[in-house]
Amino acid sequence: MLVTGGAKGVGRGISEAFLADGAQVIVCGREAPAELPRAGDRPAEFIACDVRKREQVDAMFEQIAQRHGRLDVLVNNAGGAPFALAQQASPRFHESIVTLNLLAPLHLAQKAHHLMQAQADGGVVLFIGSVSALRPSPGTAAYGASKAGVLSLVQSLAVEWAPRVRVCAVSPGLVRTEHSGLHYGDEASIARVADTIPAGRLASVAEIGQACVWMASPAAAYATGSNLVLHGGGERPAFLAAAAVNRQDGGRE
Repeated sequence: MLVTGGAKGVGRGISEAFLADGAQVIVCGREAPAELPRAGDRPAEFIACDVRKREQVDAMFEQIAQRHGRLDVLVNNAGGAPFALAQQASPRFHESIVTLNLLAPLHLAQKAHHLMQAQADGGVVLFIGSVSALRPSPGTAAYGASKAGVLSLVQSLAVEWAPRVRVCAVSPGLVRTEHSGLHYGDEASIARVADTIPAGRLASVAEIGQACVWMASPAAAYATGSNLVLHGGGERPAFLAAAAVNRQDGGRE
């Protein structure tokens, strides 16, 4: 199986979960990580690939076919976006975000599909979505729009590629990673963010990884075109705190 961007952040949690489940995991990234994901003495395999470069993606899939002869699972995880207000970002910036988060995963899915359709037992393509596709995404508008496009892709590809290839999405909310400080600030700020989530905390990368393992397993064989949302209950509606009546805190100011 292949996890794009699988050596850090959420991708690392996904890679380690599949390794712990006994899978042979390939991770890709622009540069080799200082330490590969592993389970015990079993590390992931690394292939250098910038998923935005089609020729590099094509070469990676050729390597996978030559070395392993098959691909059972693709997890389209690589993506992201820095904070940038829409009115201040350049067209080139927006194009780069859409390329990374929508067009590159589509190209990867096409390449995986080519291998999987030739396999008697098919395969599974998982897209890592985001709650940004399901609610306003101020400061990352192009990212949210790209992830909304991913959810549309999942539904369309699930129909086109059935029954041999299943296509699903796993959409995390806020996840605690080694880069959380860049998004939310210091530990006090992260704690305040966690207080806005009904579950009272951010998700762990392991929890996202375990969800992906289940979605790719025979236990989820009837799940295709599906989007599994993992957001700890979502976000409390702001009006509940602003209202003068019917408040969960009893109306205390």
